[in-house]
Amino acid sequence: MNEIVITGARVIDLRFPTSLEHIGSDAVNKDPDYSAAYCILETNSDLQGHGLTFTLGRGTDLVAEALRYLTRYVVNRSLSSLTEDMCAFSRQLTDDSQFRWLGPEKGVIHLATGALINAVWDLYARAEKKPLWQLLSDMEPNQLLKAIDFRYIDDALPPAEALAILEKAQSGKAERLAQLRGSGYLAYTTSVGWFGYSEEKIRRLSKEALAEGWTHFKLKVGGDPVDDLRRGHIVRDEIGWENKLMVDANQKWGVLEAIDRTSQLAELKPWWMEEPTSPDDILGHARIRREVPSVRIATGEHCHNRVMFKQLLQAEAIDVVQIDSCRVGGVNENLAILLMAAKFNKPVCPHAGGVGLCEYVQHLSMFDFLSVSATMQNRVIEFVDHLHEHFVTPVHIHKGRYQLPLEPGYSIEIREESLERFAYPDGEVWSKKA
Repeated sequence: MNEIVITGARVIDLRFPTSLEHIGSDAVNKDPDYSAAYCILETNSDLQGHGLTFTLGRGTDLVAEALRYLTRYVVNRSLSSLTEDMCAFSRQLTDDSQFRWLGPEKGVIHLATGALINAVWDLYARAEKKPLWQLLSDMEPNQLLKAIDFRYIDDALPPAEALAILEKAQSGKAERLAQLRGSGYLAYTTSVGWFGYSEEKIRRLSKEALAEGWTHFKLKVGGDPVDDLRRGHIVRDEIGWENKLMVDANQKWGVLEAIDRTSQLAELKPWWMEEPTSPDDILGHARIRREVPSVRIATGEHCHNRVMFKQLLQAEAIDVVQIDSCRVGGVNENLAILLMAAKFNKPVCPHAGGVGLCEYVQHLSMFDFLSVSATMQNRVIEFVDHLHEHFVTPVHIHKGRYQLPLEPGYSIEIREESLERFAYPDGEVWSKKA
């Protein structure tokens, strides 16, 4: 077989008008249009690599422009020149001496970095004819370490400790894979409790989800305190107290208000309180956790990079690590975060509230179970039941569980007709709105 060479890259500003039905709405983001800066890597073969980074509408054009800039680092390069040292490749993207001042490793440029790195991993997995979770789990521990940038985190996770975690997880891997094939990976649904939904709709959706086999549910909070409690009790009335309810404030409160509101919501017996304050406030999260010890604290979907996760773990600021598949620097950086979570013995429950995020994160959680943490205890993957029809290989959920994806790649390829219809601003959907 001829060596695979990346010959070109297409970048698309892709937006879905989800705000029309309040899908994705929360206390801070009340009118989101689920969107993505989407990248297609073209090659000298029939294979392509697909990657995206999730956005909420306006500003997607900025991420798309950054992504177009970064594609210069992969076009006209062989796939093997990237994959033989994935850490070196990621550093090329993050260490551009004149461009990195826009970050470094945060904001618009890091979102674009995640999309491009994920596209390369998707191409890599397709070339190896494996789904991404299998590509990763089949790698030897030393090979996985070569994909991880330990700069800035080796004080908390030395490479030798990371290697020991990976080597320990080799035991029992075949049995865990059989478990995944048989029963999948437990999920929770956020689709019942968006902020803009009426109380009648929340009740109906909770009842329907329970009948479908869901056992874990999430409700958006951050409105009037009385309203939040009333909406929470509506969900509890439908799902009972034996099932799990999580609440998510989406960064709405300052630290003192977050302490008060988390204490008030404790009567709902939430399995966790998510993003009670600014995602950058590590010490604030730690204080909330100390002062409301009855409620577990979760965050991570807006953490810029592995350094912030390191500090959240070192400061004992969170109980649940919520990785995001593309806000940090793609697969590479998420490998580092999974290993740090294992080192600090914290469960990883990925964020997946956005277009393509469910398709992405199933691979990371399944790899974590197979090759890092070796456990599903206290772990669930978020699921939102929106926009999956646009994907070539969408997630498969059965009775509240993600089923093992079997198709080669990272499950993120979007149908060409959807790319054409929802491209912004010239796609059919948006040109009609102009």
